[in-house]
Amino acid sequence: MLNSSFAMGLSAASLLVCISNLIFTYILGKNDKSHNRVYAVIVFILTINSLTGIFSAIAGSGELPIKDAILLQKISRTVYFITHTALCPMFYYYVSKVSFVSVRFSSIKTKIIAIPFVITELLAISNPFTNYVWYIDNKGEFHRLWGEMLIYLSALFYYILATVVLVTSWSVISKKRKSALLFCLILVALGVLTQLINKNLKVEVLAESIGFTGVLMSVENEDDRIDFGMDFYNRSALSLDISGALKHNRKLSVIIIHIRNYDIINRIAGNGESNVLSSILADYLRSLVKRYYIYVPNVDTFVLTVYSRDTEKVERMASGIADMFDKPWDYKDYNIHMDASIMVAEIPDNIKSVKDLFYMTDNPVSNDVDMRIIKGDSLNVFMRRQEVEDAVSHGFAENSFEVYYQPTFNIDGSLHGAEALIRMHDKKLGNLYPDEFIPIAESNGLVDDIDRFVLNEACRLIESGVTKENGIDNINVNLSVTECMKPGFIENINRIVEKYKIDKNNINFEITESIAASDYGTLGGIIHQLKDEGFLFSMDDYGTGYSNVSAVFSLNLDVVKIDKSLLWGAEKSELGMIILENTIRMIREMGKKILVEGVETSAQIELLKKLGVDYLQGFYFSKPIPKDDFIDFIREKHLAE
Repeated sequence: MLNSSFAMGLSAASLLVCISNLIFTYILGKNDKSHNRVYAVIVFILTINSLTGIFSAIAGSGELPIKDAILLQKISRTVYFITHTALCPMFYYYVSKVSFVSVRFSSIKTKIIAIPFVITELLAISNPFTNYVWYIDNKGEFHRLWGEMLIYLSALFYYILATVVLVTSWSVISKKRKSALLFCLILVALGVLTQLINKNLKVEVLAESIGFTGVLMSVENEDDRIDFGMDFYNRSALSLDISGALKHNRKLSVIIIHIRNYDIINRIAGNGESNVLSSILADYLRSLVKRYYIYVPNVDTFVLTVYSRDTEKVERMASGIADMFDKPWDYKDYNIHMDASIMVAEIPDNIKSVKDLFYMTDNPVSNDVDMRIIKGDSLNVFMRRQEVEDAVSHGFAENSFEVYYQPTFNIDGSLHGAEALIRMHDKKLGNLYPDEFIPIAESNGLVDDIDRFVLNEACRLIESGVTKENGIDNINVNLSVTECMKPGFIENINRIVEKYKIDKNNINFEITESIAASDYGTLGGIIHQLKDEGFLFSMDDYGTGYSNVSAVFSLNLDVVKIDKSLLWGAEKSELGMIILENTIRMIREMGKKILVEGVETSAQIELLKKLGVDYLQGFYFSKPIPKDDFIDFIREKHLAE
């Protein structure tokens, strides 16, 4: 009687827990995902198991006639084994879904894994006729047979599979989900072991019910995955879901929609709402894919995931999206025009990591790109930029940077100086040129480090004495104007150069015309202070920007470097020659020295002699070369002179 009362109490407690879980599952209202439905099935199974436990306790209480008690016991046990046998296979299926493992019933692998479940389920269903699993004798005593052990072994098999899936997917499951699933696994194991050791302690179903309560709170409840302002899944959810797909080699497509004029839309129609885009687009996006395939990694960006191997279908969807954004959207009293860029990428063909995906979402298509939809090979430009960013970020740690030197010459052909130029040799990407990596270094804040690296290398070369010995007056070092504007810049420059104990007039800083135009007043003051210290200054690429001429020459420069485009243009047309002649005349009348870049022929040298320039630089003399080659070059040239 005590055992029956105790068993009934445990079963009643389990039933209460299960009913509560079902009610809260309904309240959450999230039952459209496959793992939501599997969870509901598991809780329903445990609810039935709890009821059968209550009926078994009633049958064993001794209050019913023996014949009725035996019948009730048989019915309860039969229903229990039929339903409970499915519990562990369903749990494995649930963990697989939560862990982003693709479980398709049509696959051979899934069919093989299902064999133990099918066999044991048939044993449970046929037991009333075969008695292979259990039987009840005429006295109402319950007896276990070999079939029950087979059911337990099958359950252990699926329990181990679920554990393996959880362990192998550890990195792609959130901390909260991992804790809940691990708690459930441990609690289930403790409940089963306890009941195996002491058959009178009917705690297995209660332990399972409590374990799945934790799953309800931490897995089924997706508050940590939802962006409540936008009412779609957030950046963290996108990261974990794509990580899971990559981890388990699930192929899918992503459509990235970036609203380039979000700020304007938000100011016009937002009225303080944080979800103005969601309000406009929600219904349309949900008509394309299910709500749990829509993510908002940024307030102005939507990502749709399409688990389909039909690329044509995905491209048609993207084309339809582009058509929609060609039209205005009705929102309250507004007609909203959205400037949207759309990218379509395949996982894992185009996107091989979460970092790749977020690079695409965080660096949308430039307005200069006139393609309607960016896809396929056109995505390579984004991937290439990310690769270069990574290379630049690790450049100093991997010794990827090297300074090359391109000599400059007096108009009579004798050595004058050299320009220090940064080059990059990445282990993965090979040789990278400044035109590609310098803009990236400027955007991620590493250009200052590069400038200081070049200055240190130039100072180290001058300190060696080899430049002075071979007729080199100074080394030109390019200077980032953004670095010039930072507090402490002058002190930093002096500190670097003074460390090498060299004359400051051995350093000629080059600034670019188009950049210098941004703030002549501040830059002019900095140049003035550095020139007082002894440094020289040149204007680089003159003729390519749109600076005010008087402002440029108010910067108190020593040398103006005329861009190669003016020299080459002078050879192509009479107008080009007029521009070059008048540019040189103007600079000379302002009392500045002139260096012309891009010299490649002897005819160009003769022309520039007639025009009265001071210095020459170009491939006619030498391309930029590594330090050791440069030293050999100037020594040979110096000896020849």
